[in-house]
Amino acid sequence: MQLGLDFDTPRLVRVTPARLAVWADCRRRYRLTYLDKPAPPRGGAWAHATLGAVVHLALRALLDLPPAGRTPARAAALVDANWSSEGFRDAAQAADYRERARGWVADYAAELPPDLEIAGLEQWVTVATDRIVAEGRVDRIDRRGGEHVIVDYKTGRLPTPEDARDSTALALYAIATERTLRRTCRQVELHHLPTGTVAAWKHDRASLAEHVAAAEETAGRLAGAADELAAGGDPEALFPPSTGPRCGSCDMRRNCPEGRAAAPERPAWSLLAS
Repeated sequence: MQLGLDFDTPRLVRVTPARLAVWADCRRRYRLTYLDKPAPPRGGAWAHATLGAVVHLALRALLDLPPAGRTPARAAALVDANWSSEGFRDAAQAADYRERARGWVADYAAELPPDLEIAGLEQWVTVATDRIVAEGRVDRIDRRGGEHVIVDYKTGRLPTPEDARDSTALALYAIATERTLRRTCRQVELHHLPTGTVAAWKHDRASLAEHVAAAEETAGRLAGAADELAAGGDPEALFPPSTGPRCGSCDMRRNCPEGRAAAPERPAWSLLAS
């Protein structure tokens, strides 16, 4: 897999996993999110996103402490310190999920390996291929023996090893981490806080190359559409909507008549895992 920068390439497309995912989900949403100026208004907060953000912030603060300070009690207190009730149905629902999050993070702290070596927390990593510059922020990078491991936290549905295998985001993080920190990185892991389980996958160079090729193809398409738009192309033809049930929870639905017609608006707490 060629990962070196090719200086004969006229232009490298800068992408993040989030950009690639939004393009794959809906091209109109991509245009509204990343290209239109001024940016159109978005929908309000979602409870599941608030919950995920709180857990991430609590774990970031917990793992920034010396190992002796990473106690379950401290972990639960950090959930309280970072809590937000945005998007929840009411105070009772918010209190329920706050208590759940306290338990998840406390249990996670109790199970932290005593020999855990952290190479990065919320680490920004980047790598250039022949066609793209891929970059993003990794939840956690562990050092295990002579290699690095990508750790991504999840609070929604239970992930599987196949989810870890198929995640272009995790694959790009692994490649970028290896380039940024100059140590082999093949293992990617999804840590599910509600159950304490880990969905892991160990890539080889061939599987990573497949993810790079897919990311480069997507990046070429989104960059080409953006160039055509800038040259006066028809935004509706270049960025058509992809409608379906997920339109009910799209943060750009207020700007998309087709999306509003495709599905009723979902309550802000409807995507919380039960």
